[in-house]
Amino acid sequence: MRVWALRTLRSQNLGGLLAMVYVACFMTAFQLRGGPITRMGLVLAIAVGVVAWTAALRRARAVANLATSRIGSAAQGYVEVLGRASVSPDNLIISPMSGVQCIWYRYRMFSRDNARKEWRQTDSGVSSATFEIRDATGAARVDPDHAEVVAPEVRTSYPDTDTKLVEELLFGGRDLYVLGEFSTRGGAHSELSLREDVSSLLADWKADQAGLMRRFDLDGNGEIDPREWELARRLAHKTVEQQHQAILAQPGEHQLRAPRDGRLFLISALSPQKMRRRFVLWSVLHLGVALVATGWLVRLG
Repeated sequence: MRVWALRTLRSQNLGGLLAMVYVACFMTAFQLRGGPITRMGLVLAIAVGVVAWTAALRRARAVANLATSRIGSAAQGYVEVLGRASVSPDNLIISPMSGVQCIWYRYRMFSRDNARKEWRQTDSGVSSATFEIRDATGAARVDPDHAEVVAPEVRTSYPDTDTKLVEELLFGGRDLYVLGEFSTRGGAHSELSLREDVSSLLADWKADQAGLMRRFDLDGNGEIDPREWELARRLAHKTVEQQHQAILAQPGEHQLRAPRDGRLFLISALSPQKMRRRFVLWSVLHLGVALVATGWLVRLG
């Protein structure tokens, strides 16, 4: 439960929230100019800055430490891939607020609070439909649940004078960078049991006594003797082996999703190089805030 809660928190745009915390802390410290409340504000700014600096640095390292994998040959586990989002009609969804075709959306609806002269959020939503990305070696379906989505296209509109709609959208045909847990179902990764499948096939044959006699009662005495049953068992074994070989020869279905161990799950319209630079810059900013607040606190004594 804790892992999923953290994913939900970090999947939102926390930049604005952190900025508000910093502003509130420094305005409180500046206006009061001393006293316990000022020190509490500065201590809070330091704590938030250090935590945010650590988180941004961890993200930068996660992006930098992994080499880009090809979808068709990616190892099972934590990987990064680059691919183009499919524009196939069955891969597209419709944003419920603006009716725009896309592969992913998140929206926030605001209502004007005239008394306080500010916008108040009244509704929000995010899509959970999977979508396909493809490179030169294969395709994978991306499950965006709990993803941190970076650099989507942001559209702001005003349906009326007292309502504001902010939409974040990802579109088909765009190159996307995905960092997450890669797994393959079916094909060479199918979980098959020769013994269980042979037993199941023999049970099916036994259930059809007329068919069983017709195929394996070689001496026509109306019963299956041990020698005839051994022939049936060998045929079932050979039949299941052939079926398994056909299944394993089929291409598997690749999927990218949120890592079960809580590691960063990232979907970005930016390249990994730009992502790493962005996270490094954010880490420097947060560290700078923490250092400024520390210096102020030291001066207060």
